[in-house]
Amino acid sequence: MTDDNPNPQAALKNLGQLIGTWDVELVFPNDPPGTVHDQPVFDWLEGGAFVIQHWGNSVWIIGPDDSSETYSTLYHDDRGVSRVYQMSLNNGVWKMWRNSPDFSQRFEGKFSEDGKTIKAQWENSSDGSTWEHDFYLTYIKRS
Repeated sequence: MTDDNPNPQAALKNLGQLIGTWDVELVFPNDPPGTVHDQPVFDWLEGGAFVIQHWGNSVWIIGPDDSSETYSTLYHDDRGVSRVYQMSLNNGVWKMWRNSPDFSQRFEGKFSEDGKTIKAQWENSSDGSTWEHDFYLTYIKRS
């Protein structure tokens, strides 16, 4: 359940810049090449204890770690894929990463000066040391 009047805990206030509806364009360079448009929505959950993102048939739940400046992100989609990512959002740079022996991923997005656009990309690695570009994303805030 999302909240209309959240009181986010201090560790999550920085994530307020994500809250809202975004138009997103994903550009895939290969396998096969193409462009996809979508509208993910970020909202407060449990009175500001978490942030939830609904994107198509996937759900991301973001929560703080009291002992660090990072967040944990739980991901699940309708294919049955579940993953745990670490995340940071500092100085206009949003990062997520997942280190796994056979499939690691990392994401980096940079906010525009006005906070209404995020230029981002995902990369992946099958060995944790050689990284390959996966796809580009551009977020534009609607509301």
